[in-house]
Amino acid sequence: MEKRKSTLRQITVTRALKAARAAGYARARLITHPDGRIEIIGEDTPEVTPATEQSPFEQWKSKNAR
Repeated sequence: MEKRKSTLRQITVTRALKAARAAGYARARLITHPDGRIEIIGEDTPEVTPATEQSPFEQWKSKNAR
């Protein structure tokens, strides 16, 4: 398997992600494609949804688990 050499310098990535943050996005993702395209995707909502309230059985189970 051939090791790929990164074509992006870390300072370039850092600047791009800081720019996304300055634009008001809570998070940003940088994607490089094999054909040379680079995408920076700004995200406002987290991927993980907040935990829902546990049922009484789940509360009892978590307290009494060994």
